[in-house]
Amino acid sequence: MTPKKYYSLILILGFLTALGPFSIDMYLPGFPAIAADLKTSVADVSLSLSSFFIGISAGQLLYGPLLDRFGRKKPLYIGLVIYLFASLACAFATTIEALILLRFIQAVGSCAAAVGSVAMVRDLFPVKDSAKVFSSLMLVVGVSPMVAPTVGGYVTAGFGWEAVFLVLAGMAALIIMAVYIGLPESSRPDPSISLKPKPILTNFYAVIREPSFYTYALAGAVSFAGLLAYVAGSPLLFMEIFGVNEKQYGWIFAFLSIGLIGASQVNTFLLKRYRSQTIIKTALICQTLIAFALLGGMSLNILGLAGTVALLFLFLSSLGFTFPNASALAMAAFAKNAGSASALMGAAQMGIGALATVALSLFNSRTALPMAGIMATSALLAFIILLLGRKGIPASADPDAEAVPVFH
Repeated sequence: MTPKKYYSLILILGFLTALGPFSIDMYLPGFPAIAADLKTSVADVSLSLSSFFIGISAGQLLYGPLLDRFGRKKPLYIGLVIYLFASLACAFATTIEALILLRFIQAVGSCAAAVGSVAMVRDLFPVKDSAKVFSSLMLVVGVSPMVAPTVGGYVTAGFGWEAVFLVLAGMAALIIMAVYIGLPESSRPDPSISLKPKPILTNFYAVIREPSFYTYALAGAVSFAGLLAYVAGSPLLFMEIFGVNEKQYGWIFAFLSIGLIGASQVNTFLLKRYRSQTIIKTALICQTLIAFALLGGMSLNILGLAGTVALLFLFLSSLGFTFPNASALAMAAFAKNAGSASALMGAAQMGIGALATVALSLFNSRTALPMAGIMATSALLAFIILLLGRKGIPASADPDAEAVPVFH
């Protein structure tokens, strides 16, 4: 594979992976405006974020078998078209209930891109390079939480929150063109893979019972829930508690994302000297300590805006090491059913994340304590899962072993 082809694939896969984060982050500055227009509260608007996470979680289980049965590109096209039309419909929603439902449908479309991109990493690149590729993807994906809320803040301030969804629809159209022109079909259709419920469940069970998968996928998913709790809680934290406006919120969100992006790139260099297993353990220890420091500081009301931003920056930096290594270690054992494995991993991430955001809405106290509490709990649980799960992984299992990619 030539360097030009390599970076072209990374860029397109990054755009696919970034579609979901853009859909999450870009409308966050519009929460107060949406609440005012639809005559509801910011807490109720956050339920449209929860429904998006639920849609991604459920939809990934659907697309996993489809990606294995029909190849990668056809299901991708279907999902992206669903996303495009749902985004257009969101722009014309007149009730919070309609927006919540349409966000669910939008998510079902977007998760085809999420599952497909992860599966194609496994198709196109050697296993030993997976963590590096995921780190490269995070560089592209990481731009989304920097750009999306900032652009969303300006779009909302200048044209209204509805325009954000029109921009997302336009993005989907451009991504469809990029997939058609620049992305190869990395997996031949496999008629032997049944779409009947029993074989699908049997295939999922074969993935779940793999110790390296359930250990790293679950630890990564629970850790990831802390990130989604921060995302869902940040409009309340910054715009209502600290009183920043939409544009300022976008810039703060962008700054904090630098921690996630920077750490994911440092991870690439650390992988030259340390194994993924060592990095993820150290990262989860740091993430837990930082999250409890944030919870303690908020409880005592001693942080202020600067202190809160500093600790959130460190928390997101820890996630920049956790996520790419958890993804690579969870996917390493799979070749034939990488689509199903990717779907299960994504479903776990978004399903547990959805529970975190629903809990955030239920425990809404007009303070940031529920957000910080969920972040601390998720980090601690992820670390415990990692320690307990690794005891069941055979010593002979080597996720860094060489594998031949489908595409050269």
